[in-house]
Parts: sequence; structure tokens; C-alpha cells
Amino acid sequence: MPATCHCGLPAAYADCCGRLHRGESAATTAEQLMRSRYSAFGVGDAAYLMRTWHPSTRPPGLDLERKTRWVRLEILETSGGSVVHTEGTVRFRAHYVHRGKPGTLEEHSRFVRHEGRWLYVGAL
Repeated sequence: MPATCHCGLPAAYADCCGRLHRGESAATTAEQLMRSRYSAFGVGDAAYLMRTWHPSTRPPGLDLERKTRWVRLEILETSGGSVVHTEGTVRFRAHYVHRGKPGTLEEHSRFVRHEGRWLYVGAL
């Protein structure tokens, strides 16, 4: 595991997204969930990704591409998604290297609070 968290915050993985991945706590904002999901891609935690996907849009399974290395996350914009909201959006840019070639993925994602937990719904 990396010394600092994949999500870009200045904390150790174990104390940042790792505690969410282990189920010790839940994301308190849509942005925190977004960061933890990005980190889950970085460490290959498909189970966490499935648990944090809204049931209405969750795929039946998820096979992570092992030849992709996620290298940096940029949060570009957030709307709603705080402890007082039930919905929120996060626009982000994820940088990766796939089979030796760099690339970026940009998405404007929708999140909702479902049964007391933030869940990823999908891209807008």
C-alpha cells in the first residue's frame, strides 16, 4: 500500500480511504465517497466499489483492469453532497497509465444518500 492515500489527500492510506474500504466508517460527503472510490480502483478493491454503487445502477459484476495504474485524482467541482444534503455531484479528472500509455478520465458523477449512506449513481 502507498504511504499516502491514492485519493490525493495528505494522509496515509490506512487512515484515509483504507478505513472506509475496511468498513470501519462510511463516507460523510459525496466528495469523500468519490475519493474513496478512486482509491479503491487504485488498490483493486472491487468489493468496495460494488458496495458503494447505488442498487438501481450497480452492474452485476466488476472486473478491474489490472494493466491500469491510477496515478492522480483532481476534484474539479462539487455541488451539494454534504452532511445536510441527500444528493450531490462531483466533477473529477482521473489520471492513469494503461499498458504504459498515460490517459485521463473526466466524469461528472451523481451521488445520493441511500439508507443513510452516500452511494455512487452514475455519470451525468
